[in-house]
Amino acid sequence: MIKKGLFYAFILSVLCATNSCRQPQSEMFIHLTRLRCEQRDNPLGIDCRQPHLSWEIVCDENAATDSKVNGVRDVRQKAYRLLVASTRKKLDANDGDLWDSGEVKSDSSVLVAYKGKPLVSRHLCFWKVKVTTNKGKSDWSEPHHWSMGLLEASDWQGEWTGLERTFDGDVPQGKKTRISARYFRKEFETRDKQLVRATVYVSGLGVYNLFVNGVRAGDIRFAPAVSEYTKTVYYNTYDVTADVRQGNNAIAIALGNGIYYTIRDWVHHFGFPKFILQLELDYADGERQTLVSDNTWRVTAAGPILANNWYDGEEYDARRELTGWQQVGYDDSKWLQSEKAAHPGGTLRAQADPGIKVMQEMRPKSIVGVKPDVYVLDLGQNISGHLRMKVKGKSGDIVTIRYAERQNPDGTIYTENLRTADSKNIYILKGGGEEVYEPTFVYHGFRYAEITGFPTKPTIDDFTAFVTCDEMEATGEFECSDATINSIFRNAWWCIRDNYQSVPVDCPQRDERWGWLGDRSVGCYGESFIFDNALLYAKWMNDIEDSQTSEGALFDIAPNHYTGHKPNDNITWPSTYLFVANMLYGQFGNIEPLRRHYPSMKRWLTYMRDNYMQDSIMPRDNYGDWCFPPSTPAASRKTEGILLGSAYYYRMLTLMQRFAGLLEKPDDAVAYATEAANVRKAFNRKFLNIEKAQYSNNTATANLLALAFDLAPDELRQRVFENLVSIIMDENGGHVSTGLIGCQWTMRELTDGGRPDVAWRLATNRDYPSWGYMVENGATTIWELWNGNTAGPSMNSHNHVMILGDLLVWLYEYLGAIRAVEPGFKHVEMKPLLLPKLEYVTATHRSPYGMYRSAWKKLPESCFQWEITVPANSSATVYVPARDKSAVVESGGKLFAKTKDVRFVGMNNGFAVFEVGSGNYKIKSII
Repeated sequence: MIKKGLFYAFILSVLCATNSCRQPQSEMFIHLTRLRCEQRDNPLGIDCRQPHLSWEIVCDENAATDSKVNGVRDVRQKAYRLLVASTRKKLDANDGDLWDSGEVKSDSSVLVAYKGKPLVSRHLCFWKVKVTTNKGKSDWSEPHHWSMGLLEASDWQGEWTGLERTFDGDVPQGKKTRISARYFRKEFETRDKQLVRATVYVSGLGVYNLFVNGVRAGDIRFAPAVSEYTKTVYYNTYDVTADVRQGNNAIAIALGNGIYYTIRDWVHHFGFPKFILQLELDYADGERQTLVSDNTWRVTAAGPILANNWYDGEEYDARRELTGWQQVGYDDSKWLQSEKAAHPGGTLRAQADPGIKVMQEMRPKSIVGVKPDVYVLDLGQNISGHLRMKVKGKSGDIVTIRYAERQNPDGTIYTENLRTADSKNIYILKGGGEEVYEPTFVYHGFRYAEITGFPTKPTIDDFTAFVTCDEMEATGEFECSDATINSIFRNAWWCIRDNYQSVPVDCPQRDERWGWLGDRSVGCYGESFIFDNALLYAKWMNDIEDSQTSEGALFDIAPNHYTGHKPNDNITWPSTYLFVANMLYGQFGNIEPLRRHYPSMKRWLTYMRDNYMQDSIMPRDNYGDWCFPPSTPAASRKTEGILLGSAYYYRMLTLMQRFAGLLEKPDDAVAYATEAANVRKAFNRKFLNIEKAQYSNNTATANLLALAFDLAPDELRQRVFENLVSIIMDENGGHVSTGLIGCQWTMRELTDGGRPDVAWRLATNRDYPSWGYMVENGATTIWELWNGNTAGPSMNSHNHVMILGDLLVWLYEYLGAIRAVEPGFKHVEMKPLLLPKLEYVTATHRSPYGMYRSAWKKLPESCFQWEITVPANSSATVYVPARDKSAVVESGGKLFAKTKDVRFVGMNNGFAVFEVGSGNYKIKSII
């Protein structure tokens, strides 16, 4: 499933038969290893009319195992042939009736555009690929397939269905609204003939669970994805062929609220829960039977879920369970008749991303009594998710579970930082034996849970925790010799994953959970090394565009669900729109989001220029250097908003100049370059103190942006840089003094300027303020505030990514030595940053071309050892620390410069530089 204009990619692992292989080509094989965009078997219902296909070449000298992956070096694709067929039988016969690309002379193996016959709704597409490399030819890959969704509005026969009213127990107004789940069902009878395929297209707002004969369709926790509902509503597609029976059947759907029906008076009210559904039954004789959502369905709210929303949690009365309601024969005579519901306004689009799912199961570490009938459970890790509970008791017993990130000194849970969010689950027992409960339509951010009303003394065996977040592949690992950095990396890994909730949200626990743009401008870049977040961020770009006003203004949040929230016309936060596009192209090789959103980006910058530009200065910033550390020497100075706005506007112009070049818009490129030059002059004229070589009031952030965005004059760069170092080391004792804005550029700018020791100091500090200070104080994720253990509760999340800054980028590109220099990691630079206290680093990243690995360590007597993996059809420039090229050898003692398929480039500041192709390399050198 994919939204129009996005890419859709399969990743294949191709085991190549090569001239150097010992086995004949017939024994070589190609197999599917992963689906990059869909990440599940048999992707269904995409609505991209031009899918993009990718495959991953893995060449092994022995071909039978994965233990020697990339054993054959310098494998380069020379050509490919793609077949796409309308049936598996035709594909097996090598009949590409939809598309036979023929042999295409190309090294492209990532995001190759489909160029066959026009694809239509419901189309089944079977495909395979074979490649020719410089080492030989592969056989055909294993076949795979996708299906097209409903591409035209006229394809939808179902109508939005629900009941536009409240039920007993609902609280429709006030600061905390309350709404029960809605349950819909319908029975139907199949034709008396062979069924070949049953497909459901469905969307339920806010969130839904769908059942066919009692079997739940799919495993998404909160479908569909959150969106700007008045512009876009996502639908999901399920193959339910195995669940449909001959004869009588039942289809049922439960609707939860999520955030759809207003949950606070400051959150938009989109309407009552509703759904649209279309079940298509295709028979062997060509007939299609269609069942749709309409007013013939039966509905009730008299089920067990009395209340549900993402802020306050779920209340469940097991005495009201509707046993068998999803099955044929259930008596729904007392239920109401459904009605046609108001259209939500948004266009139905297929959901491209796999959705939020249970990604991990955890056991509690402990559970202790803190007061009579009050027990506190500790997971040992701050997560996003929920608890499953096993309990025995009497009918009517009430167990309450309250969730929190922190404890009070007396062991009770601390909930003040949740603000108005109740964040609890209430379970009312039905009695009669062991009962198992877990919430259906809500999630919580928590490490601790308070249990009250449990009929007996609870134990850890009574509870299981489930981590819920967007499903995506973990593509990177990092470890080094420094324990502090390893702990920070682990905290970052958890924090990032916890906050992938249909959009990249700020936090998972309090009454917010919004997609704040400012948190992710560089964050998305660092995150892309450890998670395959391409689909999530491409989807988020659509949310950003959907929220754009007709004048061109962008909000600081997307989707924007704040009632009456107006655009701040701020540059720094909305600039993430462009940063994400740049990341998707650089890290994943995907230019399609950039192509799609270029007009929207252009409208935004034009709107800002026409409404706010004053003498080439952009005086628009709303938040400043958000959350800089208080109680530090530099805290008394705030970076001017007018400087932040102007610096970021300049950076946007340079990005747009680049984008215009990529999209072959030369007139735009010239216009952006000209305007950027004018802004640069005005910026230095207004903010630069030439005598002191400092910007504005001399904050670290002001000087950082001038350096990082190349605003500082060349002749003053070194003095500005030295001034920056002085602020950090002399004024702040070797600690950060930046907030969200400044920390996004700190680590790289310090290193590139020749002071990696200062960056190392910031990365390894364990006193305030630092990331290590969070570790020292028991954090298992990243805090919102540098002083999160002492700050007040009004804004103090303990699961927030925003002040990670560029730390992850620095760990991977500098310490780990894996930096993409061509889009999608087609070519990388591998240049390790050696620091006195750093003994080893191991970093891996699975790119669109395959796995990169860099594992280096220092050995006695000034020796250096480095193990490198470069995936097939890609290459690397490798900087080996060495006194000269003769000091670099491979395993066995052979000079690396004399190795086949390795080219020595020259010496560069203590590095011997080599160009290498794909393969595994084990290198030693004398430094």
